[in-house]
Amino acid sequence: MSDKHKKESAQPELPIEGTTPATAETKPANGNGTAHVLAEEVPALIAHHPFVPGKIELALHRRVNTSFLEYASYVIRDRAIPHLADGVKPVQRRILWALHEKDDGRFIKVANITGHTMQYHPHGNASIDDAIVVLVNKRYLIEGQGNYGNIYTGDPAAAPRYIECRLTELARTELFNDSITEFMASYDGRNQEPVTLPCKLPLTLMLGTEGIAVGLATRILPHNFPELLEAQIAILKKQPFKCLPDFPTGGLMDARDYQDGKGTVKVRAKIKLKDEQTIAIKEIPPTTTTESLMASIEDAVRKGKLKVKSINDFTSEDVEIEIKCPAGVDAEKLVDALYAFTDCEVNITSRIIVIRDNRPVELTVSEVLRANTDQLVVILKRELELKLKQLEDELHFRTLERIFIEERIYKKIEQCKTNEAVIAAVYEGFKPFAKQLVRAIADTDVERLLQVRIRRISLFDINKHREEMDKVKADLAETQKNLKNLTRYAIGHLEALLEKYGPLYPRLTTKSARHEEVDVKAVAFKSFKVAYDRETGYVGYKVSGEEFKLECTKFDKLLLVFKDGTYKVSELPEKLFVGPELFYCGLPEREKVFTCAYTDRNASYLKRFTFGGTILNKAYSCIPEKSRILFFAPETPKILYVRYKPAPHQKISQQTCDPNQIEVKGAKTRGRQISIKDISSVTAEPTRGWDDKAVTTPIVFV
Repeated sequence: MSDKHKKESAQPELPIEGTTPATAETKPANGNGTAHVLAEEVPALIAHHPFVPGKIELALHRRVNTSFLEYASYVIRDRAIPHLADGVKPVQRRILWALHEKDDGRFIKVANITGHTMQYHPHGNASIDDAIVVLVNKRYLIEGQGNYGNIYTGDPAAAPRYIECRLTELARTELFNDSITEFMASYDGRNQEPVTLPCKLPLTLMLGTEGIAVGLATRILPHNFPELLEAQIAILKKQPFKCLPDFPTGGLMDARDYQDGKGTVKVRAKIKLKDEQTIAIKEIPPTTTTESLMASIEDAVRKGKLKVKSINDFTSEDVEIEIKCPAGVDAEKLVDALYAFTDCEVNITSRIIVIRDNRPVELTVSEVLRANTDQLVVILKRELELKLKQLEDELHFRTLERIFIEERIYKKIEQCKTNEAVIAAVYEGFKPFAKQLVRAIADTDVERLLQVRIRRISLFDINKHREEMDKVKADLAETQKNLKNLTRYAIGHLEALLEKYGPLYPRLTTKSARHEEVDVKAVAFKSFKVAYDRETGYVGYKVSGEEFKLECTKFDKLLLVFKDGTYKVSELPEKLFVGPELFYCGLPEREKVFTCAYTDRNASYLKRFTFGGTILNKAYSCIPEKSRILFFAPETPKILYVRYKPAPHQKISQQTCDPNQIEVKGAKTRGRQISIKDISSVTAEPTRGWDDKAVTTPIVFV
């Protein structure tokens, strides 16, 4: 138990609301350790703290609120959100530090690294194992040996006892420097772990990460390593730059809405046409696997959004999903449908939240990269200053050693009988050579000189020693020069990294200016066959009827017109009861012209109209009340044949008319009068009972 936990456990229970601490301490405690409140004291407590409706404030509530805030702060800062300084979460930092401590250049079992990391990580081994697998699959910092799963298929990694890992050369040289690392105590106080690693890489954007904390989430997309280095060089040269994501699974990316890390990117699978009936998916979008991608395709087929004859996964080292098109389906149209209805196209939102100055902040890609570049310059400066001090110390001691041996100062201590006399003799011997020294001689220098072995004195090579000193002086001059030109030195450092590692990490995701927008309605397949069964009164694509057979897509809607002149537009139904009075069923088209003849008690009328826009499932009427439809057609016939009911003294029993003479108006238009006679039928073709020899005159519309 830590000191903090001991102090908390040693503290007495909080006094009950309304009592003083002294009173609370003198009351006897019950079995749970809480103080009793005597019955006679209740009125006094109520008087001291009157009841306020809606406000309950007890010691337990205060404790819960405080504990929740502490927990939320812990999850945000020490668990789920990466740090801006080194771009990793705490568990990843502890893994890298454990690998650094165990690093001998050879592969180490993951189970051993997990065990060593648990000295620093207060949680279980499962989170450590998973984090190691993730870091290995990101390729930059840890290289693995064994089965680490497959990022394309989603296959899991082997057990930690069967796989091995070690730091990459990039991680060894750019992530660690014990001399400038700030340490803190581990969770149990037994070990020291780094607060952050002295990282010289833009790891925040290189690795990318996702994290969900309490009321806070981050999603940082991975970027291309060489491009990040080029951007850092541009920052140091004060030139414009732009960085876009790069995903390990490849794909085609439209990043016009990326907004420097505060927007979204659209990523598509890379699909190739093998022949007229076969397409192959060669790269998949991030957040998907071949298994999930195939599942989304199969789901779209089940829902009737697209048609596929067969789908096979031949993925091994590279993605290869082969899809066969059914007869009559164009492969190019199927590609568009895959982008529209499956996970072959995904939208990924970026939100860069990192820990800076011990609190979460939201930044852009440019801000993160500038902060990483500033940190790179600071670390390089500290390393150069450290190297400068080491070179000065080395030059100082080599000078002391040369003078000590060449001038035989060691001879002066042969007659000394005490340690003080020996030290004094050495100081006295160096006085004539003070101007040759880098700095004044100190007691530590004397102690080191006195430890020089006789063999070293006897085999001392003056020429070799001078060559070594010249090399140290040259290194010292170079270091001083780099410190004076720190920006140029940082640019050179980045250019060296770019030259060495640029070819190893090519861009995997292809950048495109924009994707062609896919109209989902245009590429949808007509997989639903709608029918109407007048006997049962049902209409839909799961109805086996003989009337109004239509081939529809998932996005189509139905226009239903009834004998009383009412009509409505509804979603594509599986099985909808409409009754036996359905007069017309079709696809609604705003500009499509319909022809309708109807009659009321006084006369009959003919009109041409368009339905126009409608509200879904709202009932409308295309004829006046107390009227009935005589004829209805979704086009304009060339001729209509009108037959009248027999009546006394009626000379004309049938007529024809040309509906094209009537102008097109809205659905509520009254239309042109046909006749005041009672009409028995209006048809587009002569029907049984039509007398070709009878007197037939065309109707003239007024």
